Amino acid sequence: MPVTGRVDQEVVRRFAAGDDAAFSEIYRAYSGPMFSIALRTLGRHDTAADAVQQAFVQAWKASASFAPEADVAPWLFTITRRTAIDLWRRERRDVLTDDDTLVDESTPGPSLESAWEAWEVRCAVEALPEEERAVVRLHYDDGLTQTETASRLGVPVGTVKSRSHRAHRRLGELLSHVGGSGAEVAGR
Repeated sequence: MPVTGRVDQEVVRRFAAGDDAAFSEIYRAYSGPMFSIALRTLGRHDTAADAVQQAFVQAWKASASFAPEADVAPWLFTITRRTAIDLWRRERRDVLTDDDTLVDESTPGPSLESAWEAWEVRCAVEALPEEERAVVRLHYDDGLTQTETASRLGVPVGTVKSRSHRAHRRLGELLSHVGGSGAEVAGR
């Protein structure tokens, strides 16, 4: 199963040349991870969606200056992060205290690195076989125990345990490049 959020270099080359169809492919591949970055920075779905839209507008305007042999993901994620920070700062400037002085909140949300790590984990989970992915999601996303997961999936607890073990071993391999052990990253 291919990891989502990645396109081949031919699409990137066409994007840099101003091809609308390539832009659509880039949007489909990266809008999800870009939304995650914006959401982690801004904390609100509506504002994060605005940040992604603005980031894509900026990327499209700057596409001719993008080096087509480079990896487009870090470039898009940087644009998204900067756009989200700008929106965050703009919102904070508008927040007034009771005595009508501006609130100084100069520290924006999580770093680009932590957003990138979250995206890598999401991509790795998507690359798991469906049975293993279901076990991981029920545990980490829904907070279910192995017994509850077994009940939800209609399988024995031993099956859940073996799927969980295989999933975590695969995640460790898929995320070995992220830093720390893959098992630590998978649990984030």
